[in-house]
Amino acid sequence: MVFPLLPRRVLAIRWVVLLLLAATFPQFSLAQTSSNPSSVVLVEGEELVYNVRYSFIDLGQVKIRTLKRVETAEYSAHHSIANISSYKGIPFVDLSATYESDIDSAVYSHAFVGKDKEGRVWNFARYKFEYDRQRVLIDMGRRDTLIERRDTMVAERHLQDGLSLFFYARDQLFSGKRMNIPCVVAEKRVNTYIDFSRHERKSVDLDAVDYPVDVVGFDGTAEFVGIYGLTGDFEGWFSNDEARIPIVAKMKVIIGSVTLELVSWNRPGWKPPRGQ
Repeated sequence: MVFPLLPRRVLAIRWVVLLLLAATFPQFSLAQTSSNPSSVVLVEGEELVYNVRYSFIDLGQVKIRTLKRVETAEYSAHHSIANISSYKGIPFVDLSATYESDIDSAVYSHAFVGKDKEGRVWNFARYKFEYDRQRVLIDMGRRDTLIERRDTMVAERHLQDGLSLFFYARDQLFSGKRMNIPCVVAEKRVNTYIDFSRHERKSVDLDAVDYPVDVVGFDGTAEFVGIYGLTGDFEGWFSNDEARIPIVAKMKVIIGSVTLELVSWNRPGWKPPRGQ
């Protein structure tokens, strides 16, 4: 069951941003994660900042940080946070949101909190992934931490949330596979289909650097075609190196596309790889 607590305008922008961050959904059973090697994309102290643009209009900014390691009785994980905000003065767009996720070394989510500001009030959704009991516990509310609704979702396999997808995409960039996995986004179970098999390599121009950047591309389709004008198709270009930093991503809408572009970064020892 889904509880539509957030305004439609907020959900519309959130779908776009989360899909631009997301990229791959491989099907793994619960037992497989223990044998996966630790991912190299989760690095404490990493900070990536993106500009969100529609046509020639800059809509807002996304900042994604990996802050610290978290140790609980159930799991060991990296704690990451994404801050999403619209620029002032943009007509019909007024968005401030924060997403936090605990992501393990196999790049699966164990806990997620999403908050969207509506006026002076922060609406929230909180997920707790209890994989040993094959379920996700969901709490939702209109005002800060006051729980108004609760739901339980079946989790027969490991899942992604809207923020952990960003890191899983990076982790799987060089897999060469066509992938699909259920995930939890906006309190719904959704599926997205991604094709990493083409492994298209090229150089792209980035305003933040004075040389072309070496990237690897992929594309995919989300199952919720037609919602808020989205066509469901998207593509991404990540750095062709071990870090696999998302450089540019695009989401098609009925009258064009929305673009996410890297504008600043802080990752120890990293700079965009030089292309041709």
